[in-house]
Amino acid sequence: MLSVADLLERVDAGTIDTVLVAMTDMQGRLQGKRCSARYFVEEVLDHATEACDYLLAVDVDMTTVDGYASSSWDTGYGDFVLRPDVSTLRLVPWWPGTALVLCDVERLDAHGEPGGGPVTASPRQVLRAQLDRLAEHGLYAYVGTELEFLVFDDSYEAAYTGGYRDLRPANQYNVDYSMLGTARIEPLLRRIRNEMSGAGMYVESAKGECNPGQHEIAFRYDEALVTCDNHTIYKTGAKEIAAQDGRSITFMAKYNEREGNSCHIHLSLRTEAGEPVFAGEGGESALMRHFLAGQLDGLRELTYFLAPNINSYKRFQAGSFAPTAVAWGRDNRTCALRVVGHGPSLRFENRVPGADVNPYLAVAATIAAGLHGIENELPLEPEFHGNAYRSDRPRVPRTLRDAAHLLGESKIAQRAFGDDVVRHYRNAAQVELDAFDAAVTDWERVRGFERL
Repeated sequence: MLSVADLLERVDAGTIDTVLVAMTDMQGRLQGKRCSARYFVEEVLDHATEACDYLLAVDVDMTTVDGYASSSWDTGYGDFVLRPDVSTLRLVPWWPGTALVLCDVERLDAHGEPGGGPVTASPRQVLRAQLDRLAEHGLYAYVGTELEFLVFDDSYEAAYTGGYRDLRPANQYNVDYSMLGTARIEPLLRRIRNEMSGAGMYVESAKGECNPGQHEIAFRYDEALVTCDNHTIYKTGAKEIAAQDGRSITFMAKYNEREGNSCHIHLSLRTEAGEPVFAGEGGESALMRHFLAGQLDGLRELTYFLAPNINSYKRFQAGSFAPTAVAWGRDNRTCALRVVGHGPSLRFENRVPGADVNPYLAVAATIAAGLHGIENELPLEPEFHGNAYRSDRPRVPRTLRDAAHLLGESKIAQRAFGDDVVRHYRNAAQVELDAFDAAVTDWERVRGFERL
């Protein structure tokens, strides 16, 4: 990480010549500008910079779409403000002479000047709002995210040209926990680990996973906002490093019919003094039980923020280590919510999100559900024992259409996020559904070209 003084010194010395000024969009991607370092320290650092407000009102293809109140052709697609958060300033080791800073997104005021307040639908602001609500209770969230990904020996360009067909996975078989299998691509994994460390992250480990070419790099938990910031930088950085190596990485939730890419989210709470509050005599504290009950009560309504894409819902298959049942259990990987750890490390793991998730929105939804449980003192149902896939527990929504409908009707979401945010992301879901409904897929051609 860099302080402003560090940055100024390195810019003066000529060792930093570029500063990436970035925000996170609805899809969880970094968007922004590459600024000359001199311009950044002389202008952007104190006065911010601007970007087109369509960055929070487009689909994954950057296509302008209808239905957003905040940005449209009718409003003229004006600018909003990217305000650097200097606490996120860091080196980017995989690019020479480069630093990066993440930004909060603000509106322009009536005179076209900065100072119009936060853009409430910006993912980082959505999370900040829930963290502020949590702080009103004297509580602070600590989070770890576990991202899985698939590595291919094809470049991104080759994958695109070939229509993403017949790609060559970096491993040919299941390498879950295999030292030999991970050694096959250790140069790439080692470079990602070391260069993320150089970008201010605390790397714990790397391990193989089940799908050929599937791996996971784990990072130490941190304050919720810090973890989500690191998550987005890591995801972009890993792709860029793989591209420099002539390979490609995908964080799709479900690339093929085998195991999907998950993003399990671990969360615990502490007081302002840093004291853990989830542990109680003989197990979970009353506060943790209320918080967990809120997760169960709100999970279906808030699933969109945990699974935001058409493809996200392909993960939810019985016996796949991705959940289908809204249930909780102690160290039970068949449940959507898994309680793990003990004493100060006691926490729960939300197993619903895939690696395509926007971490800010997923963590914000998890906190919102927990606050719903705390504020209403919801009782926690008994722990589930056994195979939740075969249970009669309520099910995780099976499609984006179902999840979008539940979000639009959710009183929990309305109270936590406000109507403007709910409408914004309900529209984002509809945009994806409309695009998919209009598409003709390979599956349809294979099924129907000759035989129908």
